Amino acid sequence: MIPQVEIDAVPDPLPEGLVVLDVREVDEWTAGHIDGAVHIPLMELPARLGEFVELEAPQTLVVCKGGGRSARAVAYLAQQGYDVVNLVDGMLGWERAGRPMTADGDQPAYVV
Repeated sequence: MIPQVEIDAVPDPLPEGLVVLDVREVDEWTAGHIDGAVHIPLMELPARLGEFVELEAPQTLVVCKGGGRSARAVAYLAQQGYDVVNLVDGMLGWERAGRPMTADGDQPAYVV
């Protein structure tokens, strides 16, 4: 079973020490992401696991657009022994809940 959390159970603001790992593709990340999140696209995660390990996070919230890719990342990272949890509904749910996002460059945060 994949550990999951609904958006209404995620503290706002995020607690100190919680790492947010965003596993979406670069264009999705650039369009809008959680401020302070770490970006490692899902397909790059195995090769970049060392970067994740260096974060030394007591717990990690893993996000993608809708929750599917992040669920796969959580399954993989949990097998490696990490305390990770999937955000149900991903960034779509985050935005619907009115949670803050930041965007890179001049592109607006993406719209549902």
